Amino acid sequence: MLTAADIATLWLTFKVASLATVLMLFIGTPLAWWLSRTNSRWKGICNALVALPLVLPPTVLGFYLLVIMGPRGPIGQLTSELGWGTLPFTFTGLVVASVLYSLPFVVQPLQASFAAIGAQPLEAAATLRAGPLDTFFHVVIPLAKPGFMTAAILGFAHTVGEFGVVLMVGGNIPDRTRVVSVQIYNHVEALEYTQAHWLAGGLLVFSFSVLLVLYSTLKTHPIAHQLK
Repeated sequence: MLTAADIATLWLTFKVASLATVLMLFIGTPLAWWLSRTNSRWKGICNALVALPLVLPPTVLGFYLLVIMGPRGPIGQLTSELGWGTLPFTFTGLVVASVLYSLPFVVQPLQASFAAIGAQPLEAAATLRAGPLDTFFHVVIPLAKPGFMTAAILGFAHTVGEFGVVLMVGGNIPDRTRVVSVQIYNHVEALEYTQAHWLAGGLLVFSFSVLLVLYSTLKTHPIAHQLK
């Protein structure tokens, strides 16, 4: 059965994943829109930077985030001067690391969804004298709704399953930075396989359910085919 500590890690994981997903959508939407529309020479570099966490070992990303956000790093010095302290081993640092690590799972579905819209709906909106913001909110977003759904689901689910990055940046502090993936590691390390089975089995069911819902609801949309 789940212990009080297990439930606390589940609640903390839910909070981190929820906040990170909102931030990723906020950051990823304009970035994905720009990447889907631009012909800039910087597009390739930006695409590579966004996709970097997909191929980079999580511990490598976590290590450099730890250095950058630490007391001697540029971000760490800035946050210290602002009176915020340093971000490593805090809830805020955990969210920042999660956003950077899971951002590709939000940006790429949105970028593909925006690209699939094509130019015709935008041209039609322009002929009706709709401004750029009006076109984006009333034409692009409704047409890209499946892409937003995909991005939110994948971003949230991937954040829930993080281990290497959150362990490097957040550590293993109970009720502050100990998320469910780290708790599973603790149970296994202590040979508490029953407790590990409860948490690991729950994540397995959660992950399968997320993918089943995703592919079932979006199977007729171009985004679903690009994610397979």
